[in-house]
Amino acid sequence: MRFTSLVIELIRARPRLVVWLVVVLQAILWLLVSFILYRSPPGDLATVLALGREYRVGTDLGPPLAFWLADIAFRAAGNHMFGVYLLAQLCSIATFWTLYVLARATVGGQQAVLAVLLTMTVFAFSAPGLEFGPLVLARPLWALLLLHSWQLIGQNRRNAWFAWSIEAGLLLLTTSSAIALLAFVVGFALATSRGRRILMSFDALFALLVIAVLALPYLIWLVRAGAPVLPHLPSVADLSGRAVHGVELLGGLLLAALGVAIVSAFNSGWFDRTQDEAPVIFRPPVDPAARDFVYFFAFAPALFGCLISGLYGLDRVVGGAGIALLLSGLAAIVACGDLIHLRRQRTLRTVWALVILAPALAVVVASLFIPWTIGGEVKTSLPAAAIGKFFDDSFERRTNHRLSAVSGDTQLATLISLSPARPHLFLTAMPQRTPWLNLDKFNQTGGVVVWRASNTDGTPPPDIARLFPGLVPEVPQVFDQLVNGRQPLLRVGWAIVRPKGS
Repeated sequence: MRFTSLVIELIRARPRLVVWLVVVLQAILWLLVSFILYRSPPGDLATVLALGREYRVGTDLGPPLAFWLADIAFRAAGNHMFGVYLLAQLCSIATFWTLYVLARATVGGQQAVLAVLLTMTVFAFSAPGLEFGPLVLARPLWALLLLHSWQLIGQNRRNAWFAWSIEAGLLLLTTSSAIALLAFVVGFALATSRGRRILMSFDALFALLVIAVLALPYLIWLVRAGAPVLPHLPSVADLSGRAVHGVELLGGLLLAALGVAIVSAFNSGWFDRTQDEAPVIFRPPVDPAARDFVYFFAFAPALFGCLISGLYGLDRVVGGAGIALLLSGLAAIVACGDLIHLRRQRTLRTVWALVILAPALAVVVASLFIPWTIGGEVKTSLPAAAIGKFFDDSFERRTNHRLSAVSGDTQLATLISLSPARPHLFLTAMPQRTPWLNLDKFNQTGGVVVWRASNTDGTPPPDIARLFPGLVPEVPQVFDQLVNGRQPLLRVGWAIVRPKGS
């Protein structure tokens, strides 16, 4: 007797409902993880907020849009990180929904659901869940850009030009990789007769004007800052090392896409004797132009991105793994044919759920068990709110002024910059990243200097003592982490630089 699960019937009858359910439930999962376990921001999110607080047109980390939006979300939530976490999840939902709309236009609604489910397994290991920043904001913009590119090239919908131009301009304001990503789109358009015809229209000139207007402030900042458009080319002696680095990046992308291979292996019919009884997900024949579009943007950003990143020695593939692998799930669905048999339905559901849950479970294990085993510090376990409140109150009591600046240890100072007073951040180790403050201005306005204290004496490290001569250390303050475990207590040494004239 043929068995068809409720999930399969929902995919056939209500594909949009299935997409909304899975992406919203995943967002809720990560918001719960942040609410329960995160006492300080993950990754570089604290730095993103510290830079966004200044509302500068550009920084050495790239265009400003993601930094501005992070600060707006933080302030809208009452200076609480939940606003930024929610913004990150809204970006994730927008990315998957846009991917579904694009997939529906190429393989139909039912198989579009499968494309989204496969892509979620890829993003589970390659894309940060809560670390809002340029990489996270670029994903929905890139998905929207691809959707409207297909509407222009494949469906000849001229009304998509305006949305396309807005998305291209916002992408330029989001990530330094935008020029390379737009080059992929233009390159595909030039390679097809449909695309060349679209690019020769008057609408393309209007779109170029809109993009120029949106990106003009950042371009002016680039010219004034003298920032290079591209890093310097490597010497011949360095090419072998750069090639190895490019291969490593490609290997990382293949490892991130391992979830697609795992799910496909469990769904394979090699050892299934009941193949005729498996439910089938049907699609109409795929337009050859749509097939070329999907394959190009599934492989070109990944392959050429690794090549460019390897050549210039960049830390990650151009645009990030989330952009390079965005269409990997859809490409797998296109390659499967018009009929997709879903075998071992219970096993497939279990395997897919485990892949999606694995990163969240890893966060739980790292937060609760690492301090008891290897004794390492978990970055998200630092009590950011308690640290910020203590130094806000201490500075105001001692000087009768609100805390306006913080410096010293990069990690601790960045966390304090998120306190209710929102002091300016001054990074002594990387002063070019915080050009709104220098040593003279810091001494003029006053602030708090912090460092990690190894004992109760609280003597500042030599580099801080050299920058701030005459610094009088206070008694170090001890803070409890989420799980102290076997690691030493978080002891923060600190000193106050009083404002001039106070």
